[in-house]
Amino acid sequence: MVGLNQQPMLPKLFEGVMPQEHHTKWVKCWEDKLTPWDRGGPSMALYDLIKDNPNEVIPLPSESAPKTALVPGCGRGHDVLLLSSLGYDVYGLDVSSHALEAAKENAEKALAEGLYKTKGNRRGTITWIAQDFFAEQWKDVQTPFDLIFDYTFFCALPPPMRPAWASRMKSLLSPGGRLICLEFPSEKKSSEPGPPWAAPPTEYLGYLSDPGAQPETDEHGGVIAEKTRSAMPSGLKRLVHIKPTRTHENGTEDGRVQDYISVWAHASE
Repeated sequence: MVGLNQQPMLPKLFEGVMPQEHHTKWVKCWEDKLTPWDRGGPSMALYDLIKDNPNEVIPLPSESAPKTALVPGCGRGHDVLLLSSLGYDVYGLDVSSHALEAAKENAEKALAEGLYKTKGNRRGTITWIAQDFFAEQWKDVQTPFDLIFDYTFFCALPPPMRPAWASRMKSLLSPGGRLICLEFPSEKKSSEPGPPWAAPPTEYLGYLSDPGAQPETDEHGGVIAEKTRSAMPSGLKRLVHIKPTRTHENGTEDGRVQDYISVWAHASE
């Protein structure tokens, strides 16, 4: 499969487009069935993290305590289906209605084939949302969420939109909730064009530690590692940061895992 960071047509397609207008290009990609970023399956790094649940930092759903989850930029919904199989009531959000049509088809086919078997006492519900992630409110959707999973969403946003991404994530995360980021592409340089834009660990630290603020960056817009600071009282703090044992092929090179996976909580906890 051709990886998002190996697909030269995307940076060319987005070249010269104002950051606030990028969503129109993603919609057009779905309309044209141009989806080289699709992984064809769920994130096993996410599955392994929740299954292992280091230090029990992730709130797990149960019959007496159901939990909600959000997957922004869900595309064909692979990770939505995975989280549902783990018992979460999941909301798959995408700005493209064509993406959600593909997600519904994918869900119907996968469940008919017996994929995504229920791992707990119940299968969580699935709700598809055709909305702009940055919209202040979503129609008929109750927020915030107990778990949010970000993969190839952060890296799809140009750096000028990252402060708004962090601020929105904070507002969507419930007290006691967890934001999980599968960090990709972690070894790309900030000088290289996107999407995907470089997403090393310092980017997540720089933006999530003080949501809405602009951290110090280099001439290419990459966060300067030496200038990152501890989480502000109003920010998010990182609880877990590891290299997963398994990840998508696109997050590896010569068998070596490049991706990181991180877990974040409100710093006030």
